[in-house]
Amino acid sequence: MPSASMPRRPALSRRQKAAIIVRLMLKEGANLKLDALPEAMQIELTHEMGAIRTIDRDTLHSVIEEFMADVNDLGVAFPGGLEGALEVLDGALSAANLRRIRRETGVVVAGDPWEMINRLPVEDLAAIVQRESTEIAAVILSKLPVATSALLLGQVPADIARRITYAVSHTEMIDPETVRTIGHAIASQVAEESPRAFDDAPVNRIGAILNSSRSETREGVLVSLEEQDAELSAKVRKTIFTFANVSQRVEARDIPKVTRAVDQATLITALASADETDGDAADFILNNMSQRMAAQLREDMGERGKVKPTEADEAKARVIAAIRDLEQAGELSLIDPEE
Repeated sequence: MPSASMPRRPALSRRQKAAIIVRLMLKEGANLKLDALPEAMQIELTHEMGAIRTIDRDTLHSVIEEFMADVNDLGVAFPGGLEGALEVLDGALSAANLRRIRRETGVVVAGDPWEMINRLPVEDLAAIVQRESTEIAAVILSKLPVATSALLLGQVPADIARRITYAVSHTEMIDPETVRTIGHAIASQVAEESPRAFDDAPVNRIGAILNSSRSETREGVLVSLEEQDAELSAKVRKTIFTFANVSQRVEARDIPKVTRAVDQATLITALASADETDGDAADFILNNMSQRMAAQLREDMGERGKVKPTEADEAKARVIAAIRDLEQAGELSLIDPEE
């Protein structure tokens, strides 16, 4: 029984206990995502932490023991509210149903809308800033990663890019809540747009298909396409990258990287099968490697003899695939096709 001379410690509220646990975890270096809490709860937690001055060791141990007991008794935690539920279900529901639920409930994006906006393709971001006011576009440019912003400026007309860049200088006094509101408005617009069945534009899809087709098939389709729609045919030809385009699309200094990335037997087959349509590519490759290696390859090409068309197409396709892999890995950059 406590002594009558000992003062009774006041009972702590659940909010005060929560503030103590948060303070203790932050002191121990825990990375708490408190910004995921409702705004009102963040404010209340801040006030509770500000009101507590000191607590004795026994009280601290008691709060910790109660917290650990609650954690051990917890079977499973469900996310609070529709926003949390939709975040958990993202990827489990079909994209169409998830979009419909978000539209009907008004919960367009969970958490920070700018995280979703930052993941949009640069082309989509360029379309957004061109239909928004210059002031809104300046906020968007300021919230994006620097590299993305630089790419975005290159996607819009020069006069628009200049106006947006200048408007960034007037964003200093914009408050965080306004920026968040702008983010939610943009996220809502994106959610309302009809989803596209295909990520790439039709021209790019046609080019990708023809890139992987046999040369006879590819040329036949292009000739037929040119007769039906010359403009579309011209656009498709610019997306096509075949063995014949190596000398126009690959930097001379990158050829050694390409030859190292391709199996030597495949490279010999591709070079030996070069004809009047892609002979320039073979010469380009041989002329931009060491003389000793080029001489050895020419000797091997002579011994290789006649190459079957199917083997030639496969070998050349593997060379192009290796170049594409190097491009994806950032080992080389392809030259844009001439306009």
